[in-house]
Amino acid sequence: MTIPELLAAREREGDVLAWRPELFRLGGDGDRQRFEELLVSRRVREVCDTFAEQVADLVATLHPPLKGDRDRLARLAAEYLGGAEPWQVGTWVFYPWSGRLVHLLDRDDFRLLRTDRNRGKISREQQHSLAGRRIGVIGLSVGNSAALTLATEGIATAFTLADFDTLALSNLNRLRAGVHELGVNKTVIAARQLFELDPYLDVDVYPDGLHDNNIKRFFLGGSGPIDLLVEECDEPRIKLAAREWARTCRIPVLMDTNDRGMLDIERYDLEPDRPLLHGILGPIGSADLADLSRTEVIESVLKMIGEISPKLAGSIPRIGVELSSWPQLASGVSLGGALVADVARRVLLGELRESGRFYVDLDLLIRDGVGADPLPVDGP
Repeated sequence: MTIPELLAAREREGDVLAWRPELFRLGGDGDRQRFEELLVSRRVREVCDTFAEQVADLVATLHPPLKGDRDRLARLAAEYLGGAEPWQVGTWVFYPWSGRLVHLLDRDDFRLLRTDRNRGKISREQQHSLAGRRIGVIGLSVGNSAALTLATEGIATAFTLADFDTLALSNLNRLRAGVHELGVNKTVIAARQLFELDPYLDVDVYPDGLHDNNIKRFFLGGSGPIDLLVEECDEPRIKLAAREWARTCRIPVLMDTNDRGMLDIERYDLEPDRPLLHGILGPIGSADLADLSRTEVIESVLKMIGEISPKLAGSIPRIGVELSSWPQLASGVSLGGALVADVARRVLLGELRESGRFYVDLDLLIRDGVGADPLPVDGP
C-alpha cells in the first residue's frame, strides 16, 4: 500500500466522529460483559484509575473536621466501598476518540466532589438548582469558551450546541483545541471537551448549524427545552431568528461580542414584549435579513454591536483586502466565556434580573494612570 492509502486506512480505524463516551457500571452482568469485551479489544490505549484517591478525597470533603485523622477517614473510605474491590465500584468511562479508559465516582458523588470548592460562592443548594438546567449555545468560538466555563463551574448539566463549521488552523489563535482536531466539526470538539470534564452531562449537537428546518427542535427538541441561550454566531439573520424563538419560548439570551468586553443581556423570560437586540435595529425581523451580501452582513453585525473599539473600527475597511475576517484574540474569547458564565449563573439563580448592555473594557479598566501601588514605593 502507498503512504496515502495507509493513512486513509488508519483514519478509518479511528473513532473520528465519536463524541459520546461509553459508561460501564460493573454491578450488572450486562455492563460487565461489555466491559470485558472492551478490554480484550484493541480500542483501549490508556487506563487512568485513581478511584481510591477519589474516595479518600470524597470522605474528607464530607467530614472537614476529620482532616488529618487518617484512621477514621480510612474507615469511612472502607465503609464507602462496602466490602467490594475498588474496581467493582463507581463508573468506568471509555472515550472512544482518544482510547482512554477512566475510573470515576458515580454521578452524584462525582459532581459533589468536583464542585465542592465552589462552596462559599455557590452553595450546594444553588449547585443542585443549577444542575437541572439546559443551556443552548449557538456558535462555538466564544461559545466554546462559554460552554466549558459553564460546565466547569457546574452551571447546567445539559447543553445543546450548534455550529456548522469545522476547526481550521486559523481558528487556533483563539479556540481551545488541538492540531489533531483540525477538520473536526466544532460541536463535536466542544461535546468531547465537555464529556472529558463531566462524562455524566447531557449533550446534544447540531453539526449542521442552526437553520429554518431545525431551529424549533433546537429550542424545544427531544433532549428537552433550553433554559437560557448563549448566542455567539456570526450570521445576522440567525442572530435575530434565535431571539425571535427565545422571545416566543420566554428564555433569556446572553451575547458576548469579543470586543470591549461587551455583554448583552436580554430577559425575554421577564419581558416577553421586549424588542429584539434592545430595539437597536428597529422593527426589523429575521425575514428581513435574508440573502445579505458580505458587505451587508458586516454592516448588520456592526449595527448590532454598536460602539466598537478603535482597533476593530480600524480593521473593518481592511476585511477582504488585507484581513481575511474579523480580528479576534484568545484573551477576548476567554474573557467572553468568563463573563457569560458569571452572568448566566446569576440569571438562573434569580440574582440578576435586568436586561442591558454591559462593558468590561480592559483597555479602559487597566491602563497607565489608573492603577494604584498596593504598597508605598519606599515601603518594605
